[in-house]
Amino acid sequence: MKTAVRALTLLCFALVPSSLVHSQAMPTASRPFTLSAFGGATGTYTGLNGGKNLGITAGGDIGFKPFHSFYPSVEVRGTYPIDDGNIASQKNILFGGKVERYFGYFHPYVDFLYGRGKIDYLHGGYPNPDGTLLYLDSISNVFSAGGGLDFTLTDHFALKFDGQFQRYGTPVTTSGSLYSKPFTIGVVYRFGAPLFPSKAEIH
Repeated sequence: MKTAVRALTLLCFALVPSSLVHSQAMPTASRPFTLSAFGGATGTYTGLNGGKNLGITAGGDIGFKPFHSFYPSVEVRGTYPIDDGNIASQKNILFGGKVERYFGYFHPYVDFLYGRGKIDYLHGGYPNPDGTLLYLDSISNVFSAGGGLDFTLTDHFALKFDGQFQRYGTPVTTSGSLYSKPFTIGVVYRFGAPLFPSKAEIH
């Protein structure tokens, strides 16, 4: 999981030179999609016994032509904890769909993501509901639904405010599920010129 998050981060930065060259060589109107990358600090309420994590999130989006003023895209992101807290640490790799609207400099969005995640239980493990086993970690599918707001600063940079509601599978709760709430503040970099800028952004 750690290797995968690092690879995702490196991929985002690796796209910078190639995307800049591509966007300069191809007129804006003829480009079939746009690329953006983002990164930020993430605070996560793990949903297990009041646990919290502080981590980093990095990812990227491929945006497509709008449909009735809605801008669809495909997103991939990964989150890795740098401060595990006292109970458990969560990490994941997710991908899925995202839809946003443009209101001048404000770009609110919703997303629905799916992937794999790992929970590491700290201080010797966490007991199952019967108290018969201690689990050191668990790996499961992760379902994530959320949304946020990108606030445009320049043609290429924007601030990101993002919140998610995520479901992990886990053997340490009676329901077999764990619901975490990560919140991210970060920066977005948009490669090339906007594919379909809003009127406010044109002026």
